[in-house]
Amino acid sequence: MTVTVSAVDWLLDSDEPGIVAQAKRDLLDEPAPAEAARVLEGPKVRALLAGQQPDGGFGTNVYTKWGGAHWRLVSLVELGVPAGEPRSVAAAETVLAWLTGKGHRSRVQVIDGLTRRCASQEGNALAVCCRLGLADDPRVRVLAESLIGWQWPDGGWNCDKKASGYRSSFNESLPPMWGLNEYWAATGEAGAREAAERTAELFLEHRLFRALGTGKPIHPSFVTLHSPPFWHYDFLQALVVLARMGLAGDPRAADGLGLLEERRLGDGRWRAGGRWWKAPGSKGSNVEVVDWGSGPNELLTLHALRVLRAAGRSFA
Repeated sequence: MTVTVSAVDWLLDSDEPGIVAQAKRDLLDEPAPAEAARVLEGPKVRALLAGQQPDGGFGTNVYTKWGGAHWRLVSLVELGVPAGEPRSVAAAETVLAWLTGKGHRSRVQVIDGLTRRCASQEGNALAVCCRLGLADDPRVRVLAESLIGWQWPDGGWNCDKKASGYRSSFNESLPPMWGLNEYWAATGEAGAREAAERTAELFLEHRLFRALGTGKPIHPSFVTLHSPPFWHYDFLQALVVLARMGLAGDPRAADGLGLLEERRLGDGRWRAGGRWWKAPGSKGSNVEVVDWGSGPNELLTLHALRVLRAAGRSFA
């Protein structure tokens, strides 16, 4: 038995039906209607939906890290929650009300001709809403059009009021690339795809993580695996979105693919090298509502195998 078959078998044995369904679909080209129908039974999915209030929220600010509806939804769609799922749609309503409300929109600043916006918020929300079947909602279109209008000349976005405009923020640019590509996939809107491709060029120009001047990693976190990444950039999450765009085979992604292969554990799986979250029950901020674990990670492994397959690299 090869290393990769073992890793796939491990995913197929997951207690999250959404992981099993996606592994069958994306790694084995097998339909998985039974598992897809049971996604909501998964323990992590149940935990992410637990405590929902009548208003669709979770008793905290929509953006609270990491218990707010905004963050729960990103994890839910990655775990395969189906489009139209009522509780997820209700949570998305709170996110849309926040991001398209007058209070939020009135605080968007333009300085020296550049919109200074933490566009990861709109980007993640746009992707989530498209996955949940809400792409035709006028408020979702507002998110997409805003991201396109706010895009910086280099293809990214930035909320730094002091930034010169020479380079945007990788952290703030990856979620919008994901969201705009999802919007294009859902609606066929060419402008969204074009904007996402401009962002892809930004990342590929840097070979996903390298400074142009020195060739060294721009930041240590860029070459560290994380799950969930939330709004933070790292090379695997960039590869995940590039693969969804059909760009994982671009020659400029080779450094990232090589690094991904180097980070593979001896048993064929992947684990996070760092994390932005604390375990449930911890004190302070950044406390998650589910424990993603410290060992081999199912979503990381699923994403990594998908990326390698999309790039035409051997699984073994």
